Amino acid sequence: MARIIAIDYGGKRTGIAVTNPLQIIATGLTTIESKELIPFLKKYFVAEPVELIIIGMPLNWDETATHGTPLVKEAIKKIQKEFPAIPLKTVDERYTSKMAKDAMLEMGMKKKDRRIKGNVDVIAATIMLQEYLQANA
Repeated sequence: MARIIAIDYGGKRTGIAVTNPLQIIATGLTTIESKELIPFLKKYFVAEPVELIIIGMPLNWDETATHGTPLVKEAIKKIQKEFPAIPLKTVDERYTSKMAKDAMLEMGMKKKDRRIKGNVDVIAATIMLQEYLQANA
């Protein structure tokens, strides 16, 4: 089976998580600069088969756009243009950053490591992917 990749896209950084080939376990892969997303995906897709891309859509509780919504929509356009054969779905990313911060505390991560914002991004992508897997099991 091919993997599913999750993207937590941000203005500066993007967290990326992937499933194992059996699509059972979500694992944080990396954090990259957002401007490097397309080159990163090109390299990754050569090395690993991917059957689905999920990307977090930032929305307020009343379903209105946040400051990050236009950035994500633009990233989606670029991804779909570059990789038209791979389906892309948006998922709700509300509270994933808070959940990531809470998870880092629960894991006993040191304070200096919790301050590295890239850690939050990759954990948030992992949480989105795990929630997607559970909802679609």
